[in-house]
Amino acid sequence: MLKAEDYKHHVTYFNRMEDENKVNAIPNAQSWDWMKANIPLFDCPQDNFREIYYYRWWTYRKHIHNTPQGFVITEFLVDRNYADKYNMISCALGHHIYEGRWLHDQRYLNDNVHVWFRGNDGGRMKKLLNFSSWTADALYNRYKVTQDKAFLLDMLPDLDSEYKAWEKDRRTESGLFWQTDVKDGMEESLSGGRREQNARPTINSYMYGNAKALSAMAALKGDHAMSGFYESKADTLKQLIDSKLWNADSAFFETVKKRGKGPFAGVKEAIGFIPWYFNIPDEKYDAAWKQVSDPKGFNAPFGLTTAERRHPEFRTHGCCQCEWDGAVWPFATAQTLTGLANRLNAPKPEVLADTTYFGLLEKYVESQYYRGKPYIGEYLDEKTGYWLKGDQERSRYYNHSTFNDLIITGLVGLRPRADEVIEVNPLIPQDKWDWFCLDDVHYHGKRITILWDRDGSHYKKGSGLQVFVNGKKAGSADRISRILINP
Repeated sequence: MLKAEDYKHHVTYFNRMEDENKVNAIPNAQSWDWMKANIPLFDCPQDNFREIYYYRWWTYRKHIHNTPQGFVITEFLVDRNYADKYNMISCALGHHIYEGRWLHDQRYLNDNVHVWFRGNDGGRMKKLLNFSSWTADALYNRYKVTQDKAFLLDMLPDLDSEYKAWEKDRRTESGLFWQTDVKDGMEESLSGGRREQNARPTINSYMYGNAKALSAMAALKGDHAMSGFYESKADTLKQLIDSKLWNADSAFFETVKKRGKGPFAGVKEAIGFIPWYFNIPDEKYDAAWKQVSDPKGFNAPFGLTTAERRHPEFRTHGCCQCEWDGAVWPFATAQTLTGLANRLNAPKPEVLADTTYFGLLEKYVESQYYRGKPYIGEYLDEKTGYWLKGDQERSRYYNHSTFNDLIITGLVGLRPRADEVIEVNPLIPQDKWDWFCLDDVHYHGKRITILWDRDGSHYKKGSGLQVFVNGKKAGSADRISRILINP
């Protein structure tokens, strides 16, 4: 439906707006050709949404590095002394997979995952387990897009081994998992410390998501015993998260001190929304979501803070040393917005609305500028939007979050599923945009187009919301609403 050349000017601008600080597998000169071959096209009437969409694919491409063992995807462009071989860091691996699952060529992710799990003489890279992981969940959710069953099941033994390694090292007597904040990639948090071993919503939610994914993978393989084994683990973790990490007094999922034996940390943090990333909570926990709209909670002028703004220790840990004491981190923003989209797609989201999602995503868009140019870095001041490491080379193009996955699965609303039903539920307020289009999405071996044209005058393809499969109209609605297409 869309013509790729209509969006080339974005890349022409990105290529000339600043120096090319490092060249990896695809240099700037080849960036448009690579993007044209690899990404879904997106069009909308709001220029900044469109610009940041293409900017984030342009920056993701910068992190694809060709090594003797295949392609890898980095977090920093500049070398870090705590990285593994090829400058790899595992902290944002789940984000890399969720974002990259929409690329038309999946070799980049295939290679990256293989190097992480088999690049050390056939075994795991030495630093794969340096950070908490939701890799099994990410790979299963990638399968929901690509349907590459062979790759997924080939990885099952590796992912099973990884899960057991975390169990051996981080599970407590209660069944909860503990972690230090720095090993969550969230150092200097208000709830913990670099050496504090606390039961955190992060790792426990990740392990639930991984267990659910491993159960589903085993079922695909026909291994019902293994599937039931991991389903049981997931059920146990859900009960523990609900009963141990939910603070009824604050109506929020919180960190519990001393490996889960101590008191609640007494602070609401963005990590309390991570359970919804994996669809863990029931609707009785929805009160937590009131905090994303509360200026005393997480709602700041330039995005969602990582700790509640009302807390007396908010932003007290200094500046510019990677503090998670309240500043806005895209890593956490992406997790929270993914969880929010999940909740809005579940039954009875009574404390939330599509306007909430759109407003928060719009702030995320607006935050991704620095000195008037598109920019994605490490973290930013919640009141001014100033990137706190914006003048450091290490921060530029920081590949530590998702954005385009939020556009595709949340805003435009293509909801990946394991079955053959195509589900579309845009989280765009009814009267916000007169038109938008997401085109050439490779999904389940098909090519999907999702198009909204209020009166049919913009795209000349008819009015309303329409879904095309391989160029043929397969579903429609007069208003922006959920569409289910059965094959």
